[in-house]
Amino acid sequence: MTNTTALMLLGLALVVVAGLGAYAVTLWREVRRREAFREEELRRAHENCLENLELVASALQQGQVDITEGAWRCKTLLDILDPSLVSRPEFLAFAEVHERTRHLHTHSARQALSPRERFQEDRERLKVEDEWRDAVMKAALHALRFRRDWPDSLH
Repeated sequence: MTNTTALMLLGLALVVVAGLGAYAVTLWREVRRREAFREEELRRAHENCLENLELVASALQQGQVDITEGAWRCKTLLDILDPSLVSRPEFLAFAEVHERTRHLHTHSARQALSPRERFQEDRERLKVEDEWRDAVMKAALHALRFRRDWPDSLH
């Protein structure tokens, strides 16, 4: 191999390495951009959940929503934020009302029930609401505090 051939191969190798390096930098920037986008999306999703949690908890406190519906919605929003939140003692009432009423029919399935069956389900739901009203109201107050102290309240 002559010196000229060796220098040409060395030059070609340097061009290839430089091209691969430029491509690696481009990929690295794209990964960083996507991570930033994902983090921003997660932040906005959390903010939306927190706003909705505040609205539902306030509606519960003001009696604008049924205990069952409010507990279900709060539990769902807390689950979205972090599934372990509903197992905290201050939020257990939401999970308990959900567990005790999740077998009840809703929407079109409720409409398909006979009036007698609807009445029985209403009685069962009202019994759970009477039993858990105070605990759900306290949990709603904790949810409002949780929202106010976010993100420190997460830990």
